[in-house]
Amino acid sequence: MTSTLRARAGELDAADPLAGFREEFLLDAAPGVSAYLDGNSLGRPLKRTLESVQTFLREEWGGRLIQGWTEGTDVTAGTDVTAGIAGTGGWMDWPTDLGDRIGRAALGAAPGQTVVADSTTVLFYKLVRAALAAARAQGRDEVVCDTDNFPTDRFVLEGIAAETGSTLRWVETDPAAGITPEQVAAALGPRTALATFSHVAYRSGHLADAAAITALAHEAGALVLWDLSHSVGSVDLALDAWGVDLAVGCTYKYLNGGPGAPAFAYLATRHQGDHPGALRQPVQGWMGHADPFAMGSGYQPDPSVRQLISGTPPVVAMVPVRAGVEQLERAGIGAVRAKSVQLTAFALELADELLAPHGVTVATPRDPARRGGHVTLRREDFREVNAALWSRGVVPDFRAPDGIRIGLAPLSTSFTEILDGILALQEIVEVAR
Repeated sequence: MTSTLRARAGELDAADPLAGFREEFLLDAAPGVSAYLDGNSLGRPLKRTLESVQTFLREEWGGRLIQGWTEGTDVTAGTDVTAGIAGTGGWMDWPTDLGDRIGRAALGAAPGQTVVADSTTVLFYKLVRAALAAARAQGRDEVVCDTDNFPTDRFVLEGIAAETGSTLRWVETDPAAGITPEQVAAALGPRTALATFSHVAYRSGHLADAAAITALAHEAGALVLWDLSHSVGSVDLALDAWGVDLAVGCTYKYLNGGPGAPAFAYLATRHQGDHPGALRQPVQGWMGHADPFAMGSGYQPDPSVRQLISGTPPVVAMVPVRAGVEQLERAGIGAVRAKSVQLTAFALELADELLAPHGVTVATPRDPARRGGHVTLRREDFREVNAALWSRGVVPDFRAPDGIRIGLAPLSTSFTEILDGILALQEIVEVAR
């Protein structure tokens, strides 16, 4: 059986049109790892990232010093970026320049709506507060969210509710499934200000119907905020076409930006500007001012998406993100999604054949249209099993209470790598009971 499966994995790798991208990663940097199946938590670094960071330190930071804020070169592509806001250019433009590239490559978003700054948590806070402030004029003070959403989102919402007196309306969701349009429709009401969910559930990998849920919220007069952390760079998105209002996401998973890489925020054009319905984020920093170098009294927000920036942008940390986004642009999100579906289907096939006889169940949707980029397997002893896998150089991750997530990054994960990991898992579960 093993030889047949290995031959099949080899055939899939040989036929993979994206196989060449795997060689762009630092695959040998962790010699003890035989199968890395945690790309949905932290992507591998690119060889180009190492080169780009070194170039930035030497030529951009070291060579231009403070002049780099107003003049510079994109070290990942060699393109001039000196034309920028108010004629400044350079690093000042990186948050919006990189935001536009992410929007184009991964979000289905036109320019001028995406910015890179802060962490996912901070940007999520800013957008939720902005949405609630705008909705209060309409007598709306409720936020709809699901009980199995990612913890940081739930924790931020609890804090915001406490400081603003808003009401949280929780939708009970099955951790083995995810939020559905029917559940959202039942929770929406005349006081709903905002509905916010993860596009791909972090625990199960369930892919929500973003278009349908967004439309339902709008029909109820509410705004929608999507957390795209587990879908950006793995699932094809169409924020503009879906009519999404707000979105956030991280860059250290499928975009390979590295640990602690800055996040991005999407603010639809219709919510920008100085009209009465425009959103205003609460952390009023100098970089979000309409004229940051005026240094005057009083805050006047930039009318564009730049208002979401508060403090000095994390320029050095954006260098790896730029390299990851450039790679995604070359691969194409359509091809990436196609391989992601193949990878997860192969993982499910192996789980059914090799693991199900040993009491392992699948907590991920079988329908590829409702499945994100990772597969979650369940058994009551998987916390200990995951530790055993790590000791053998197979690296998935564990999510309480009993799930091992097989995170499959389309540009760096091979089919043979999945097989090696699942075979190691099979060996452990055969003797663990």
